[in-house]
Amino acid sequence: MKALITGGRGGLGTAFAAALGNEDVTALDLPDFDVGDPGAWRTLEGSFDAAFLNAGVATGEDDIASLTDEQYRRAVGANVDGVVFGTRELASRLMPDGGSIVATASLAGLVGMPNDPIYTLTKHAVVGFVRSVAPQLEERGIRIQAVCPGWADTALTTNGFREELKERGFRLLSPDAVAEGVWSAYESEGTGEAWIVQPGREPLLYEFKGVPGPR
Repeated sequence: MKALITGGRGGLGTAFAAALGNEDVTALDLPDFDVGDPGAWRTLEGSFDAAFLNAGVATGEDDIASLTDEQYRRAVGANVDGVVFGTRELASRLMPDGGSIVATASLAGLVGMPNDPIYTLTKHAVVGFVRSVAPQLEERGIRIQAVCPGWADTALTTNGFREELKERGFRLLSPDAVAEGVWSAYESEGTGEAWIVQPGREPLLYEFKGVPGPR
């Protein structure tokens, strides 16, 4: 298997690579590769069987009135553009024989998270994109899934927020536990799915209830 991992040097990316064992892994990360730059994606060559679009950042800002342009653009660039640009290049030329894409979303892509509304916005976007693009990718022999973990013990979780979560009774996921969820999503025969990863639970396929039809 030839696999591509964005955010490949972070806690989650490193755990994904370790889970793949001796497979041929290309790990992409800053400062060498900016997932939000479409030109960077165009420089990639070769073909891949699997891709883990994992790069992401939080804004660290809970007050929308205090949000800076830079915080907003950085989050959208990494969390949304990185998934969209990556999927586009994989579909158009980097997965000529088909394959599987797993995008790292978050529980914040399924529920509201008031302490970082922009991060929540971007993760909802990832889940919606995965569900919407899945049918056309399937025609190309490509499956795409979203993995939606709770808060993991990585650099994305600042010390102050980590302590706040512990005080509120939340358990942080280990990167290895998130990697297990990613593997479940990867091995699923479905497409356009969202897989939940929470402490103390097996990875779980999320069931979307849909909306009522016309009356």
